[in-house]
Amino acid sequence: MRPVDAAGLVLIRDLGGGPEVLMGRRHCRSAFLPDIYVFPGGRVDPEDSGPSGFAEMVQPAVARQLRRGSRRDPAAFLRAAIRETFEETGLLLAGAETCGTAIQPADDPVWQAFAGAGAAPNFARMDYVCRAITPTSSRRRYNTRFFMADGAEATGTLVGNGELEDLAWRLVREMAHLPTVDVTTFVLEEALRRWTQRVCVGSEPAPLYSYRKDSATVRRSGPEAPSP
Repeated sequence: MRPVDAAGLVLIRDLGGGPEVLMGRRHCRSAFLPDIYVFPGGRVDPEDSGPSGFAEMVQPAVARQLRRGSRRDPAAFLRAAIRETFEETGLLLAGAETCGTAIQPADDPVWQAFAGAGAAPNFARMDYVCRAITPTSSRRRYNTRFFMADGAEATGTLVGNGELEDLAWRLVREMAHLPTVDVTTFVLEEALRRWTQRVCVGSEPAPLYSYRKDSATVRRSGPEAPSP
């Protein structure tokens, strides 16, 4: 089964008590990872291929990485991550105000919501953290690009569409008891390291997290050839 393109978003913030991340539990009747805590995200839909109507200044290094192994417009993955986050959590990743700039937002509710709030999505501040491909034995297969951003820039009321339950900002130091899967743990560790070290967006290549005969492997790449 060919993996379906998907996108996820890791939002991290610190309000003074330590880093916390936004996560929710997939519904018990979900066909994929029921009762498991995950980041907001989902498949890349056809409408994500069209422009949002806002300035979409994807960091050049991030765009180059997203072009590898995909014929999609790199911005489509970021649009999907922003849209899925809005649908599942009610939050807008708004890093800038429109300040009266003439815009023509697309018809999708997420871009209309940005326009209604007088805000704009900040594509340039979204870092590409990891690409993960589900194992061949999985009933549903996804080729997911995970991004990270500053949770302090997320605005709105935390309320979702019911796809994620027990949705909340969680202190990282209190998350050990949550049921998660290995790739979620890896992506969180990678995102936290970059967030703690204040790694510049696009300065590090996103590793590939995949499986060989259901054994997880991590493949990191440098400027030239990839190395295992």
